[in-house]
Amino acid sequence: MGVADVEDYPRTIASLESRYSQEGDCLDYLFALRWPDGFCCPNCASGRAWRSSRGLWLCSGCRRQVSVLAGTVFQDTHLPMRTWFRAMWYITSQKNGVSALGLQRVLGLGSYRTAWLMLHKLRQAMVRPGREKLSGVVEVDETYWGSAEFGGATGRKTLSKVLIIVAAEADGKRIGRIRMALIEDFDRKTLHRFIQDNIELGSTVCTDGLNSYRELDGYIHNRKVQNLRQGGEPLLPRVHLVISLLKRWLLGTLQGSASDKYLDDYLNEFVFRFNRRRSASRGKLFYRLAHQAINAEPATYSMLTSRRI
Repeated sequence: MGVADVEDYPRTIASLESRYSQEGDCLDYLFALRWPDGFCCPNCASGRAWRSSRGLWLCSGCRRQVSVLAGTVFQDTHLPMRTWFRAMWYITSQKNGVSALGLQRVLGLGSYRTAWLMLHKLRQAMVRPGREKLSGVVEVDETYWGSAEFGGATGRKTLSKVLIIVAAEADGKRIGRIRMALIEDFDRKTLHRFIQDNIELGSTVCTDGLNSYRELDGYIHNRKVQNLRQGGEPLLPRVHLVISLLKRWLLGTLQGSASDKYLDDYLNEFVFRFNRRRSASRGKLFYRLAHQAINAEPATYSMLTSRRI
């Protein structure tokens, strides 16, 4: 299977079911996604191999058997790949996302834990390594999740450990791409690191008057300070709208059950969906998720549940 075949992704659920009705069809598709230029052994980098069985290749260089799924999100899965393909289609075809319970019901999975694990593995794959940074005019602000917030002259305070920083790119009067991340504090080093990691140097960064944003090197810093007594339009309308949509999604689709421990995964999903909200093809979203999943690191149940807040 070549690159052209990979780009010819399914357009409908009927097309998905007919094209990938057998395990071998799914594995062939994933092979082309993982090695579009041909097999490359992850152990010795040899480009020659023989197919030994479905999903397994015998490397001619080091004589190791290499699984198409090894070193990916799908590693060690006991589920048929057809079930994974249906899960990826369902997740990307739902405008507002899905819950683990909803996925369990749709796929007829035997346990909630299985659905939960599938979702979190795929959420981790929703961040593409080396993705392009935001550029142009970018608004940046912080928010919280799960606790009351106090603002005003006394500065930022929160009773929650969970703080989120959000960047929203300007696309004319509309919102372009976004980025989100959990942060430990509002310190200058923390906020500047997020900006450097997610926004191209030379871009215009718009923030509020928080002192931690000062001395932002390498950017045009548009620092906005609003007199609350004067009222007027919000100073950072795009990023504030994104924050509002995020909280509505967490409270709506996830019914407020997004644990602090896994909030990073939920942010990954929200960003993935938001940045592709104008895509007219559900099949293209399926292709993007499948491509990123086959190139993402494995994530086991114990790895996920052993995280610390």
